[in-house]
Amino acid sequence: MTMTRTATPRSGSLAKTGFAAAAIATVATSVVAAVGHAAGISLDKAGEPIPVAGFATLTALFSLVGLAPAAVLARKARSPRRAFVRTTIALTFLSFVPDLLSDTAPATKALLMFAHVVAAAIVIPAVARRLRS
Repeated sequence: MTMTRTATPRSGSLAKTGFAAAAIATVATSVVAAVGHAAGISLDKAGEPIPVAGFATLTALFSLVGLAPAAVLARKARSPRRAFVRTTIALTFLSFVPDLLSDTAPATKALLMFAHVVAAAIVIPAVARRLRS
C-alpha cells in the first residue's frame, strides 16, 4: 500500500518560512530607510525622526502578524494561497493610508510606502508558497 502526501503544508514549515521571510524583509526595509535617508529623504514624521530601527521593528511585527491569517486560511479556506495573496495585497494597499495621511514630506511618504511594498514583495510570496493552491 502506497501512501501519498497531501498538498497541505505542516504548520512548522509555514512558521519557519514566515519567520525567515520576516527577517529578510526586516533587513530589506532597514536598508531602504538607510539608503533613502542617505539620499537626502527626510525620515521625519510630525517633526520627529523615524529611526531606521523603527522600520525594522514594524516590518517584523506586521510580517509576523500576517502569519495568523495564513495559518487560519491554511485550515479553513478552499484555496488558501489565493485567499492569502488577495488579502495581504489588499492589506498592503491599506497600509498606505496612514503614510498618505501623515504629516511628512511627499518623498518621505513615498519612501514609507516603498518600504511596505518591499516587505510585501518578500513576505507574501514566501508564505504563499507554503499554502495549498
